Amino acid sequence: MPSPNPRPRHFSMIREFHLADFLTLANAACGVLALFFSMQYLLGGELADFFLACAMAPLAFLFDFLDGRVARWRQQHSALGRELDSLADVISFGVAPATLAFAAGMQTTVDKIALIYFVCCGVSRLARYNVTAESLSEGADKVSYFEGTPIPTSVVLTALLAIAAWQGRLGDQLYGGQWEMGPLVLHPLVLLFVLSGSLMISKTLRIPKL
Repeated sequence: MPSPNPRPRHFSMIREFHLADFLTLANAACGVLALFFSMQYLLGGELADFFLACAMAPLAFLFDFLDGRVARWRQQHSALGRELDSLADVISFGVAPATLAFAAGMQTTVDKIALIYFVCCGVSRLARYNVTAESLSEGADKVSYFEGTPIPTSVVLTALLAIAAWQGRLGDQLYGGQWEMGPLVLHPLVLLFVLSGSLMISKTLRIPKL
């Protein structure tokens, strides 16, 4: 006689992984490498490490693009894949650009608050997207647009920092110099991170989903 309460099937991490998920992990790996190269630059001051940190952003963007395409091609969408994608994006397009900005010279107290705001906006934006995607997956149509800018758009900020490094405009030579407001010091370049974060969490800005 079968048991009235069969044991739930054990969730196997490896068994549930698909090809797209490994591409997502490659995205996360690029983000972690960007963090390592940024810290290596702070330790040794070698410009090559800074450029390598910047180079991880477009590489992560490529893997982020491919994982979605592969998932659609193989028709292997899953809740695990969506969560993996968000966590990887937080590292590669949230924490890594903020760390790179710190390494570039945005290190004052106000700068740090601005960079924390940027990362928190990215986390909030991804959480909102996941909730929206989950509700729309229950028999509704596909999402036709993004609310707010997607977090991978931060690659533009990384590219700007790479250009600054190429022109020798890091540290005390950052674009815009610094603003002193009494005891507070702000590098105006960090305001681009504030703008980027604000656009991510915008409710009214709608970006068509390609």
